[in-house]
Amino acid sequence: MTGRLIRGELIKIRTTRTPLVFAAASVALTAANVGIVALASGTLDEVGEKEEALSGMPILLLLLGAVGVAGEFRHRTAAPAALASGASRERLLLARATAYAIVGLVVGSAMVAVSLGAGLPLVARQPGPDLSAREATVVAVGLLTSSVLATMIGVAVGALVRNQVLAAVGALILTFVVNPLLDLVRQDASDYTPLGAVGVLTRMSHGPDRLCLTAAAIVLGAWTVGLLCAALAGERRRDLA
Repeated sequence: MTGRLIRGELIKIRTTRTPLVFAAASVALTAANVGIVALASGTLDEVGEKEEALSGMPILLLLLGAVGVAGEFRHRTAAPAALASGASRERLLLARATAYAIVGLVVGSAMVAVSLGAGLPLVARQPGPDLSAREATVVAVGLLTSSVLATMIGVAVGALVRNQVLAAVGALILTFVVNPLLDLVRQDASDYTPLGAVGVLTRMSHGPDRLCLTAAAIVLGAWTVGLLCAALAGERRRDLA
């Protein structure tokens, strides 16, 4: 039954316009980041700066998961979906999270293709050491990992708040207000937030004062598991309507 639930959720995602908009915007922003950092920001003569040029924008995938799942409650399709599937609400949420994770993997792969395909030739023209195959692979794996986990975090947040506007505004406030304030207190404090850990994994944030890649992956994984567990617990206590 689990496979059927996941297929059903994938069909639902594929037949709505919202995922296509977020996917196109994520790829477009990745391309824009490559162009801005590699061409318009000046000379890139350090490895960290060249890795930053290849970093993507998984924050939109977090919004995709949050907006998509919260929309189930806004449009009152959550209850019919649960009744039609015959599965528990917890299993349905896990299937939904898995389906969105698959979408995050697909979109993340497209972002990696754009990032490396367009970015590597551009940063190769810059002075200083070239990116090694290992360094480029680390950026690609980090972007894919953060894309999948960020999308699942979005699903959990959407299920918890059940409000599309609140979920989107909350993510933007965390990115542009809370994280900078945390970094004023301590240089790497924002790295322990979901979006801060995403920044480290994608190499958008780099430097000796930031978390290492392994630690950032653990932080992001812990947020993913914790928020999904909270969302599953919430499903047991709340009505679908």
